[in-house]
Amino acid sequence: MSRSSIAREASPRVRGGRLGFRVDAATKALVERAARGEHRSLTDFCLTALADAARASLERSQTLQLSDADRAAFFDALVNPPKPHARLRRALRRASVRIEP
Repeated sequence: MSRSSIAREASPRVRGGRLGFRVDAATKALVERAARGEHRSLTDFCLTALADAARASLERSQTLQLSDADRAAFFDALVNPPKPHARLRRALRRASVRIEP
């Protein structure tokens, strides 16, 4: 049983919102065939696929992937931070005056 099927059975969806869109005949036939293959209703199949795609999209947009060189530079800056220069020290002094403990 897929993870989305388990989650669906554990907590039934409360449907309050509505989405509506049109698809071409070939896409509709493809989605209907896939839903039948999983023994699910077209609506359930589409809702699950849409939610899974949305989660995957958000995960991709919220994940930063660095090259090996960028990753090494990032960790080097964490382990060996540069000394603050004069401009940064002035900014810190100005900020500390405005911030109350």
